[in-house]
Amino acid sequence: MGFGHMPGDVVDLAHLARYTGGDAALNAEILRLFDNQASELVVQLKSILDARDAKSWKAAVHTLKGAARGIGAFGLGDAAAAAEPIDPSDTNVAAAALQALEAKTDQVHVFIQAYLAA
Repeated sequence: MGFGHMPGDVVDLAHLARYTGGDAALNAEILRLFDNQASELVVQLKSILDARDAKSWKAAVHTLKGAARGIGAFGLGDAAAAAEPIDPSDTNVAAAALQALEAKTDQVHVFIQAYLAA
């Protein structure tokens, strides 16, 4: 857990503001890009899980972790960190991790959509 974010916040906007200077248009653009990237990565992870491709799993989850932490989506970043060492050939464990990632990604998506609509 980093300092300065509440565990209940889906996205720590104060963390994001350290990079954007609190520029609302820049925040919106970064959040929109992240939202698209995260959705694509979750779709990729489903295929990767089906293919039992450990190298691609690790790469995709690592990308998601870094991107999530970059915008201040620490819950999603933590879920990705937990999923990173999992071998997708361990299908039950990997499927559960993917389900957790999907749930966190959905929460971030809802947060971002609300932010963009505000």
